[in-house]
Amino acid sequence: MANIVAIVGRPNVGKSTLFNRLTESRSAIVDEISGVTRDRHYGLSEWGGKQFSVIDTGGYISGSDDIFEEEIRKQVQLAVEECDVIIFVVDVNTGITDLDEKVADLLRKSKKKIFVVSNKVDNSERQIYSNEFYSLGLGEVYSISAINGSGTGELLDELTKEFSAPIEKEDDFGVPYFAVIGRPNVGKSSLTNMLLGNERNIVTPIAGTTRDSISTRYKAFGFDFYLVDTAGLRKKAKVNEDLEFYSVMRTVRAIENSDVCIMMIDAQEGIQQQDLSIISLVLKNNKGLVIAVNKWDLIEKNTKTAIEFETALKSKLAPFTDVQVIFTSVLEKQRVLKTLEAALQVYENRKTRIPTHRLNEEMLPIIEAFPPPALKGKYIKIKFCMQLPMHYPAFVFFCNLPQYVKEPYKRFLENKLREKYNFTGVPIKIFMRKK
Repeated sequence: MANIVAIVGRPNVGKSTLFNRLTESRSAIVDEISGVTRDRHYGLSEWGGKQFSVIDTGGYISGSDDIFEEEIRKQVQLAVEECDVIIFVVDVNTGITDLDEKVADLLRKSKKKIFVVSNKVDNSERQIYSNEFYSLGLGEVYSISAINGSGTGELLDELTKEFSAPIEKEDDFGVPYFAVIGRPNVGKSSLTNMLLGNERNIVTPIAGTTRDSISTRYKAFGFDFYLVDTAGLRKKAKVNEDLEFYSVMRTVRAIENSDVCIMMIDAQEGIQQQDLSIISLVLKNNKGLVIAVNKWDLIEKNTKTAIEFETALKSKLAPFTDVQVIFTSVLEKQRVLKTLEAALQVYENRKTRIPTHRLNEEMLPIIEAFPPPALKGKYIKIKFCMQLPMHYPAFVFFCNLPQYVKEPYKRFLENKLREKYNFTGVPIKIFMRKK
């Protein structure tokens, strides 16, 4: 189950600083994927062995001062609806403002766990001023300084107590979970409606999470999988929501509850910045990926159009280019089944397990022929490697100086693994450890 934390509050209280602290500054944080532009509003964090997603609502507030209040109201309402835990950030320097009161009023009506965080508390005098925020009536106040990290450990200790353990998908062992994701208006709803619109193809809806994210069983044409709920499958909130923010919230849940993501791209618009951001979410979560270029029937084509489109697309995805691109038209029902076949193949690739003896027989000669470059006059010797027992491909290489092995050589090892074995559509993690 996805654990989602939303950071809310009025502008200039330090929401983005806290977001950066939670998602980048600690050693337990999952690294961003190199080469794919990171969505600055989304992060993946880990504390005490519990992984959770962080959404910074602040980045979605736009416009002049006179419309701040309305924008904040919308973001808070969406956060209340979609998240498991809410961090309400206030500024100890300014105390309680009218906007703080309005946000508190909205939060007070929710049934979510709320953590009031008094930010910019970097000395004992300011610690005393934080007591003012108890008058908001939202419970305990946590004093922190997001810019230097003081107090964040205690906050995270309490915050992660609210997270439940992941729900194992044990209803039907071995049945994959697919999520159809992408920007608004690329054809997600058309594809899911086409797949689920025929009643005989639907078996039983099952509750995927306590937040009513629904996974629907699809059995037809030789396929058997669960389709994870995405934005097009549930009624939207009764608010005039910011579509980008709303789609990101739903996309996070859909990705984290899936095995393979079918990423839909509009053929007429090509791959956009938001597409890259969504793909980065997939890679960060180590999920399988298939790219479906929809509305291909609307494109004027020659014999090279598909090749040129795919080449341009993969150049923007680099270094993660080992992914299948399928040109589809959902309305014309072109290559939809091929897309599902590709997703099933990626699901199998993700489960690939390579025996240790075979891995060493094939990889060590390559490493010996092309060893890591020496650093500071010291030679790096890799003597042994093995695949880790994880739910996605992860490999550990044991050597004498793991700290000297840089990212380019790790990418070299990843490329060799992809040449030897079929990991198309699946992120691979490479770890270096002391032998």
